[in-house]
Amino acid sequence: MSKPAPPRFPLGLDRVQARGPAARPGADTLLRPQRPLQHMAAEQARQAAPSGLGLDSAAVRAHMVGRLRAGGLRCEPVLQALATVERHRFVDSALVPQAYEDTSLPIGLGQTISKPSVVGWMLALLFDGATARERGHLGRVLEIGTGCGYQAALLLALARSVVSIERLQPLHDKAAGHLAGLRQGSDLRLVFGDGMLGHAPRAPYDSIIAAAGGEQLPAAWLAQLAPGGRLVAPVQRAAGQRLVVVDHTPGGLVSQELEAVQFVPLKSGTA
Repeated sequence: MSKPAPPRFPLGLDRVQARGPAARPGADTLLRPQRPLQHMAAEQARQAAPSGLGLDSAAVRAHMVGRLRAGGLRCEPVLQALATVERHRFVDSALVPQAYEDTSLPIGLGQTISKPSVVGWMLALLFDGATARERGHLGRVLEIGTGCGYQAALLLALARSVVSIERLQPLHDKAAGHLAGLRQGSDLRLVFGDGMLGHAPRAPYDSIIAAAGGEQLPAAWLAQLAPGGRLVAPVQRAAGQRLVVVDHTPGGLVSQELEAVQFVPLKSGTA
């Protein structure tokens, strides 16, 4: 959920090839495990595309992926996921024609769906972590800020399990609806709660990714990061937000700051 500055892909990224009753804070929605990526594509192909737009065509997504590849994104698993998950199904109908442009789009309540280039960049950074390089997948993932559910759908194609937390009830409900068609064969848990607290019941996590930035990384996130795991999140600095990567190494937590970004502020509580 961002309006980020155009990213410059860091060196090294080419090394890795039904909605129920109203939820209460801390409650979650379990969408049961994921089928392989090709099955996700088949499921989506059976759904009717918006009339006249042709956005159900794999060629539209392939064109978007081609632009991202030309811009420097080289992480093949991430590119494959971006080529498979239909972004236009996660935005309002009036914005569908812009779904495959490299732009952020509003999803309501002052939140946005991030630009494909920024989503791809952050996911590729996760893939460059020690655990992902060793296993070839993101393992157990914690996502802070479900939003409309688009990134969660991408994570399903890249991880063994995903816990995604959203603090805004309407967005939690919207994401549950968007992701309902992917519930078969998946291990996705959508949590309505305070993302700053993480989700201790399923910790530790091999990968943690956040779509909102505060002045510092919450202690709960760092405590829930597994050995060998990697965290990618924006953090507010004096000159603006920067993307921060934290690795849980044998010697402790090691962080590095990367590009300037612009995400929504990280807030506590629920609404």
